Amino acid sequence: MPLKVELVSVERLIWSGEADMVIARTTEGELGIMPGHAPVLGQLSEDQGVVQIHRTGESNLIAAVHGGFLSVTAEGVSILAETAELSDEIDVQRAERALDRAGDGESPDQAAAAARANARLTAASKSRS
Repeated sequence: MPLKVELVSVERLIWSGEADMVIARTTEGELGIMPGHAPVLGQLSEDQGVVQIHRTGESNLIAAVHGGFLSVTAEGVSILAETAELSDEIDVQRAERALDRAGDGESPDQAAAAARANARLTAASKSRS
């Protein structure tokens, strides 16, 4: 029996459907969720904001996420992110420019911008490999 998964950002529903597994990095480490997983609530990592959804009978879905939470219940998996973007929606050149603008990440705003750009670039590269 597959997992029911929803990936939601503040702006919109990003994806909803069935999956065999979800992999996400939380502040406690990487978490792999399969059907029958125990209930859990985790804060998504700000540094490695990539979620992989292994869809039933289809290619994997990869998304860059920044901030938010992951909730696993008997009903399924909800990923509630401040921002989220599917890998095939990512403009790599724009993400590279954003990373350049973030500079050395000395200020909290620069560090957050660099983390978002890095997550977008990581998600884009995973979908192309």
